Amino acid sequence: MECVVLAFPGERLKVAAVTAVGELRRAGQVRLIDSLVVVKSVTGEVSTSELVEYEEYDEATVEIGPEVNLLGPEDAAEAAETLEPGSCALMLLVEHVWAARAAEAMREAGGRVAGRVGIAPDLVEEARHAYREAVAAAAVGRG
Repeated sequence: MECVVLAFPGERLKVAAVTAVGELRRAGQVRLIDSLVVVKSVTGEVSTSELVEYEEYDEATVEIGPEVNLLGPEDAAEAAETLEPGSCALMLLVEHVWAARAAEAMREAGGRVAGRVGIAPDLVEEARHAYREAVAAAAVGRG
């Protein structure tokens, strides 16, 4: 399980971002346990709300399913510290279903997850670029 904070410019989430979360849930990749919208106004005031409070997200959230209210004011305050004034965030408490299946197989084999390291976004992009180059080089080598 993981709490992910997705930050966006402006004080309103884009429907496409909420739709993407719904698509991951429907595909069985993640189970959405809880979500919270955090807004930091241009004056620095922080407010929170639930996704279901926004009519414009109804179509994107219709099949997300029930959520448990585990994310609270302390979590919102922590997320708000990462936000610039005049921006917002979508906090997601998710269970990575694909990882749960793999973890079960590892436990049955006597294994365990010994650690986990988050990778900085700039390094993720660097790794993606290197991977694309390696795939392209392999394709040229086969061709």
